[in-house]
Amino acid sequence: MDASHIADDLTHVLYTDAQIQARLAEMAVELDEVYKDKNVLMIGVLNGAVMVMADLSRHMTSHVENDWMAISSYGSGTQSSGVVRILKDLNTDIHDRHVLVVEDIIDTGLTLSYLISNLLSREPASLEVMTMFRKPDAANNDVEVKYVGFDIPNEFVVGYGLDFAGKYRNLRDVGTLAPHVYS
Repeated sequence: MDASHIADDLTHVLYTDAQIQARLAEMAVELDEVYKDKNVLMIGVLNGAVMVMADLSRHMTSHVENDWMAISSYGSGTQSSGVVRILKDLNTDIHDRHVLVVEDIIDTGLTLSYLISNLLSREPASLEVMTMFRKPDAANNDVEVKYVGFDIPNEFVVGYGLDFAGKYRNLRDVGTLAPHVYS
């Protein structure tokens, strides 16, 4: 889906598909160098990281393995409950593996902080975090993120895996959702 198809739902486009793909290609070069001899396992955080991990994997020239986790820090509403739960765990043993956690967006960092603690208890050889988007003004947990695609404003954004009520994940661009859509 292109932003032009839903122009009334967005206040503006932050990053186009072309900009996102160019940044992923740059990050892939760096990651290929870092993990060239290390048999990296990329762990995607469902559902939002599907687009990022698929495209990042395709930009890389080295072999990578993929696995997925589903984590929730939300109850039935739109506000975080403060309780983090694993909804789907890994199928892969990460003991002594080089692990790269791939996120679509880091907002407050609550869920990621829990995830990192959980994964470190499994004793990987190394553990780093990559996110396509980060909201530095929203962060309230000290989580080290080594690879960041773009820092974005603390706005309600959709597209490229980011959703509102299950919609907009297939938007190729990332844009700020118009308040009339979620009010």
